Amino acid sequence: MKSINSKIINLKYGKGCKIIKPVNIYGSKFGNNVFVGPFVEIQNNTLIGDNTRIQSHSFICSNVTIGKNSFIGHGVMFTNDDLKKGKITRNSKFFKKTKIGNDVVIGSNSTLLPVTITSGTVIGAGSTVTKNINVKGIYAGSPAKLLRKI
Repeated sequence: MKSINSKIINLKYGKGCKIIKPVNIYGSKFGNNVFVGPFVEIQNNTLIGDNTRIQSHSFICSNVTIGKNSFIGHGVMFTNDDLKKGKITRNSKFFKKTKIGNDVVIGSNSTLLPVTITSGTVIGAGSTVTKNINVKGIYAGSPAKLLRKI
């Protein structure tokens, strides 16, 4: 049986970080006490805040910032291309940014297009976030809609 390899390249990280291999992490910066579960890929130009947990099988693409004390569930997928031109953007200088605030919970198997999510928000499992979330609350569905403010 072939072994599963991990690649961790140009990762800057604070104290108390825990990474469960296998993972692929490229050109990222982690704060203190960040947890990354197995089978996660985190691409370049990403910033993960203190005390944030990223569960297994998640994909965090380039240009994503996740704030402090946040939780990313299992199998969460981030994108950096909104496909507005009807085709895949191949030039990384045109990739969009995603910004997740502090104290955000994103449920398992959610998908996030390039968006901004305000601090203190909860995204239900299996949701698709297609627009910026500027009001703190609980959101769910595909596309994700506000269920109630918190």
